[in-house]
Amino acid sequence: MPTTGPKARPGIFDIEAYVPGESKVPGGLKPAKLSSNETPLGPSAKAIAAFTAAAADLERYPDGQATVLRNAIARRYGLDASRIVCGSGSDELLGLLARGYLGPGDEAIYTAHGFLVYRIAILTNGATPVIADETNLQTDVDGILACVTDKTRLVFVANPNNPTGTYIPISEVRRLRAGLRSDILLVLDAAYAEYVSNNDYEAGIELVASTSNTVMTRTFSKIYGLAALRIGWAYCPPGVADVLNRIRGPFNMSAPALACGAAAMDDVAHADAAKAHNDIWLPRVSKALEALGFKVTPSVANFVLFHFPEGSKKTADGADLYLKSQGVIVRKVGAYGFPNALRMTIGSESDNARALAALKDYMSGAAA
Repeated sequence: MPTTGPKARPGIFDIEAYVPGESKVPGGLKPAKLSSNETPLGPSAKAIAAFTAAAADLERYPDGQATVLRNAIARRYGLDASRIVCGSGSDELLGLLARGYLGPGDEAIYTAHGFLVYRIAILTNGATPVIADETNLQTDVDGILACVTDKTRLVFVANPNNPTGTYIPISEVRRLRAGLRSDILLVLDAAYAEYVSNNDYEAGIELVASTSNTVMTRTFSKIYGLAALRIGWAYCPPGVADVLNRIRGPFNMSAPALACGAAAMDDVAHADAAKAHNDIWLPRVSKALEALGFKVTPSVANFVLFHFPEGSKKTADGADLYLKSQGVIVRKVGAYGFPNALRMTIGSESDNARALAALKDYMSGAAA
């Protein structure tokens, strides 16, 4: 903590800065980047064309109401556009929700292996983070409800969760909502919703539509391949949308982001192709990892969390170093409570093969 100059308010230095997945390896190798859950198909050609067209008007301010993007989302899902708030990635929206509903003396709950941004958002606003236990690396509704106190104001639930890839069915989400007080805001982070095929899963749109205290957030960084542009959206009750629009920046999204997001949302075929690729390769990669001796947490997202055998000399840290030497980047997840596991994005066929071959060499001893 600095000892001279302006002093940050109390609590800021309790925050550990978020560390994103790595993107470069030494030696000039072109990496197989499987650390940030990006789609191997890249963005839609229609989104790229929209980005190019937006270059003609860079001297103009963007539409501060995000009209074209909100309307595209509303068309795609049959929603009321006035209840959609767009932001610079879902990260900004999560932060705005915390800013709008949390303050000193308040508490907010998230689960043991939940997205690290929740803790940052809670602490940034002077509130107290409360961590609920999980069961079998899944969100435990009863565990969350047991953490509720008279100070609880907000609950974050990632469904599917990151980095585990697990989910809870909509019946459990509804049970959670019913068990929370009406003044507690339930935030459903559905960043990976587009990848889930299970019949008992819903992202939360219906629950938002039928309650006044539930919000769903989504992102364009995953299946839509627009991570570089930082595009997210939230579907909210009218009162919550009003709060977010009052506190967000007046031009919180760039014109290229708005245009690309709208084009991507309208290109359903491209998103379908990305899901189809994941549907093929998620089970293949999971089975291949199990064949190498790893315990794989069942995932419905576009990544897998795999655990190294207990008591083995082969460790996540050692594997991470070896993979980098082979030009493969995965995600270390010690900050999430998994010091001896790694998370691997489902990539292209060649990148998947490259990662699995390097892991095989490491586990077999050939790497030595």
